[in-house]
Amino acid sequence: MLDTSARLLRLLSLLHTARSWPGSELAERLGVSGRTVRNDIERLRELGYPVDAARGATGGYRLGAGAVMPPLLLDDEEAVAVTIALHTAAQGTVPGTEETSLQALAKLEQVLPARLRRRVRTLRAYTVAVPADRPAPAVSAEVLTVLVSACRDRERLRFDYLDHAGSSTRRIVEPHRAVNWGRRWYLVAWDVEREDWRTFRADRIRPRTPAGPRFTPREPPGDDMAAYVSGRVSSAAWRYRARVTVHAPAAVVIERINPAVGTVEAVDAGSCVLVTGADTVQTLAVHLGMLDCDFDVTEPEELVAHLRLLADRYARSTPSSR
Repeated sequence: MLDTSARLLRLLSLLHTARSWPGSELAERLGVSGRTVRNDIERLRELGYPVDAARGATGGYRLGAGAVMPPLLLDDEEAVAVTIALHTAAQGTVPGTEETSLQALAKLEQVLPARLRRRVRTLRAYTVAVPADRPAPAVSAEVLTVLVSACRDRERLRFDYLDHAGSSTRRIVEPHRAVNWGRRWYLVAWDVEREDWRTFRADRIRPRTPAGPRFTPREPPGDDMAAYVSGRVSSAAWRYRARVTVHAPAAVVIERINPAVGTVEAVDAGSCVLVTGADTVQTLAVHLGMLDCDFDVTEPEELVAHLRLLADRYARSTPSSR
């Protein structure tokens, strides 16, 4: 049988999992009586761990949220994952969290067992992050917290929103989800005044206080918020748009493009239409070339002209054999 200290740590480890534990199951796991389990639960509460208890067939013990942050118990894989995540956050993925991420990272690494510390240091030493080709728009941790809290609490948000030109409009929305796509954060919300779903760049949001009132959630605009945002954001940013007839089954084309590149509409068993776009015709031509399929393009004129230029260039690069 485990001694009291070891048993309390084992009990705490079980309670850290996201489920309720019947007292009888805890007693069996720990090899003690139900009375000992109840006494151990009281000891944990005295140490500051908020252990909730519920009666009934589906009841049991589970770790709740308290007024202060109690120590956490992590297994090996969890400890390594959290350490790597903190290291990434300390590099500025969300501005404003660098210092606190470093502080948390120092505390965690101090108590890591030697075997795990070696794993973490190896991951750091032999992995390299390639810098972005251009700096990502900064969204403060404070703003991001306001957005996700309003989504969680189902409270209306009031904020000033800056458009591409820097002009400000005031919005009242019912927030649904904050979505990270590419190097940016977006808020998907129901615009109360425009009576439609809208996608807002988080770095252009200036929240107003107070928030509220609460609202009843609406049916979301899609099951996959990431796909919804990628479709809305990419198409809104396109300078050049094209409808391209591709001589290949829709399923084949779908497998070869990123959802941010465009959408595919089946025509028949052997062809489909790709609705796509980009900031430049050069980028559009790259997307089409990577399909590795025959296709027909009639517009925009700039894309047609660029494809003809590429065709001539490629023809000159591969002179016929004599």
